[in-house]
Amino acid sequence: MAQIVADRVKETSTSTGTGAFTLSGALTGFRPFSAVCVNADVVYYCIQAVDAGGNPTGDWEVGQGTWGTGNTLTRTTVLASSNGNAAVSFAAGPKHVWLDVPADQISSFV
Repeated sequence: MAQIVADRVKETSTSTGTGAFTLSGALTGFRPFSAVCVNADVVYYCIQAVDAGGNPTGDWEVGQGTWGTGNTLTRTTVLASSNGNAAVSFAAGPKHVWLDVPADQISSFV
């Protein structure tokens, strides 16, 4: 299990609730998580609820999770969110999910 940091990794999802997210494929111009992750890799992620046009609708979450085969992102630690920095219970509808480097982690990469 490695900590993965990579550019231009972004997928869609329609998962709901506070549990694991099933990723549905890369957005145009981006790579899927499977292009840079193997089973049990740890990632920093951002999830953002969007409308049908891809515009943010308000709910978002930044955290650390584990990517698994089957294209699943298990959310393990929430670092910041639109829900008072607690896990967001995402409603039905599209979301964008991407690899992120949280602001509080920048010093570990510099």
